[in-house]
Formats: sequence, structure tokens, C-alpha cells
Amino acid sequence: MDQSVLSAVPEVFARREAPARGLAEDADAVAHACHAMARRFHRGGRLIVFGNGEAATDAQHIAVEFVHPVIVGKRALPSLSLTGDVATITGVAAEIGFDDVFAHQIRHLAEAEDIALGVSAYGDCGNVLTALETARDLGLLTVALVGGDGGRIARSAAVDHVLVARSGDPRVVKEVHVTTYHILWELVHVFFEQPGVLDPAVVT
Repeated sequence: MDQSVLSAVPEVFARREAPARGLAEDADAVAHACHAMARRFHRGGRLIVFGNGEAATDAQHIAVEFVHPVIVGKRALPSLSLTGDVATITGVAAEIGFDDVFAHQIRHLAEAEDIALGVSAYGDCGNVLTALETARDLGLLTVALVGGDGGRIARSAAVDHVLVARSGDPRVVKEVHVTTYHILWELVHVFFEQPGVLDPAVVT
């Protein structure tokens, strides 16, 4: 193998080490987000997911993980992505503006018991932030997966739970986000499997 390729290998791995450690260090924050999500599901809420570009495919991935578990015996939980309906997205964008493509859907589809989960690689997607703000105003639980320093989304009072992939490399952010939402799925089910944990009297 070419020596220049071999010399690049340590840096490629090193770029991923700190963000992965950061996710592990955020275990408490992840667990609290999962508990809050599980309680909403327990009360009949749904998970509503959204994001732009590559995060749009993450939104669809997250939705199908919850509504169609690949692990036999795990319960299906109601979830939908707001990124898959091209007619709605382009219609709203053309008439109202792209910043409202997710918020508009939340206003007309969401219930107060639902969960809004926004995904943004840098934390600065205007339409994701607007949707999270709209969701919070309607009483939804709001969760954000962001990267970099978290951006405007992480600093917004409208977001109940912010999970940050601490990297400026969008590829690494994507990798950490995939791991994070797989953990979200798994821990939500762990809470469902523990008798009494989701009792309304339990305080998050």
C-alpha cells in the first residue's frame, strides 16, 4: 500500500475519536432525552422528525427505525418524517417560504403529546429551528441532534433536549448522529421494558 495513504490513516481515525468520546460523555443527557421521549410515547404521542439534505435521509431513517423495528419482538412506535412528501414541501416553499416547510406541517399534523425531533449538521438550519419553536409553542417535546458548536438551535430556549456531535466535519457529525439515534431508539425501548418507569408520577 502507498505510504502516503498509510500516513493518513491515523488522522482519519483521530478526527473521529473526540466526537465519539463526547457522545459517551453525554450519556446522562441522552438518557434524559430518551426517558422524556418514552413518556410521550407512553401517553400516546408520536415522533415527528425533520431535517435538510443528508439530515432529511436521517429523518426518514429515524422514523422507520421506530415505526418498523428491525429487532424481532420490539414494539413499533408511531413515527413519521416530514421530509418525504415532495409535493407538500415544494408547495409550502413556493407559497410561504422554505423556512416554514416543517413548521407548517407541524401546525396541521401534530398533537401536544407528540415529540418533534430536528436534525441539523451545524445547528443553524432556519427551517429546523422554526419547526422546533413552533412545536414547543404547541406543547410538543422538542429534541435536536446538531453538530459543531450546536449553532442557533442549541442556544434556543425552544429545545428541551439538545444532543451535540462536537465536530466541524459534516461526515463525522453524520456518523455520530447515526449512533445517537440508534441509542435513542434502544433506550426508549429499555424504558418501556422497565415496569413503573413510565408512570405519570415519575418526574423526568
